[in-house]
Amino acid sequence: LQLADHDLSAMQATSKLFPLRVPEYFCDLIAKNNIHDPLLRQILPLDAEHIQQAAFITDPTGDLKTSVEKGVLHKYNRRALLITTGACAVNCRYCFRRHFPYQDETASTQKWLNALDYIQKNPTIDEVILSGGDPLALPDRHLKPLLDGLQKIPHLRRIRWHTRFPVVIPDRLDGTFLDLLANCDLAQIMVLHINHPQEISPYFIEKIQQLKKLNITLLNQSVLLKGVNDDLEVLTQLSLKLFDAHILPYYLHQLDQVQGASHFLVELDVAKKLIADLKNQLSGYLVPRFVQEIAGQQAKFWL
Repeated sequence: LQLADHDLSAMQATSKLFPLRVPEYFCDLIAKNNIHDPLLRQILPLDAEHIQQAAFITDPTGDLKTSVEKGVLHKYNRRALLITTGACAVNCRYCFRRHFPYQDETASTQKWLNALDYIQKNPTIDEVILSGGDPLALPDRHLKPLLDGLQKIPHLRRIRWHTRFPVVIPDRLDGTFLDLLANCDLAQIMVLHINHPQEISPYFIEKIQQLKKLNITLLNQSVLLKGVNDDLEVLTQLSLKLFDAHILPYYLHQLDQVQGASHFLVELDVAKKLIADLKNQLSGYLVPRFVQEIAGQQAKFWL
C-alpha cells in the first residue's frame, strides 16, 4: 500500500494487541499511499488503540452472560446465535468481539451436538444465527453437518448467516458452497457487513448475485465509524449502491464500546443529526435503522 515507513513501526507494535489480518483482495480496494483511506482505517492498527477509557470494556454487548451452552448465545426471543468459529477473513479494528474468549466459547464441530440439543429442547427458537468469528471461515465439509443437523429440528424456520467473507474474499462464494445453500430447506438470510461504498466492487456485485438466484434474502449492517463513514454523502452512496446490488440496508450500529476502539466513536448528537439528514436524502426503505446494542436488553435499541 506504499505507506510511509515511520507509520509502520507503531502499527506493528499495536498489532500485538489484536493481530493485523486482511485479504489481498480487500487490500486492492484501498488507495495507495493514503493513510486516511476509509477501508485502510478499518483494518490498520493505530496507536489510538492503546487509549484506556472506563466506558470501553472487553465485552460491551454482554455476550458472555448470555452463553447457555458452549458456542450458544441465547440473548433474544425466538433466536439463538451460534459462535461457529473464532476465525475471520479480516480483523476489523472496531470488532466488538476482539477480546472474546473463542477458545472457551466456540461451538466447534465436536461441540455442535450439545448446541443442537439445546436448540432442539427449546421450541420457542425458530431462527438460528450463524456467527463467529465468521461462519464462512469454516470449510464446507464442516458446515454441511451443521446445516444437516439444524434442518432436522422441526421448529426451526430460518437460518441467518452473519458474514463479511463475501465482501473481503468474494471467491468464497464458490460452487460447492452455493450447492450447500441450495440444498438447505430452511429459509436463509445473509447479513453482510459493509461500511463504505468503496467496498462494493463490480466483482463483489457479480458474485453476490448468485445468492439472489437462490432466493436468499440479502441484508447489510454497518457500523458508524469516525473517519470511515461519518459523512452524509458516504452514507447516501452506501445505501444506493447496496440497493443497486439487491442488498437492503438493515442496521447502522452506533459503535459498541469495546476496549481499543474509542477513536472510532461518533458522538451521539452528531450521529443523530447525520441520520436525520439521511432521512431527508433517501426513500424510507433505503435508510438503515440506527441502533445500539445494550447489554442485558431483549432487543436492539432504536436510536
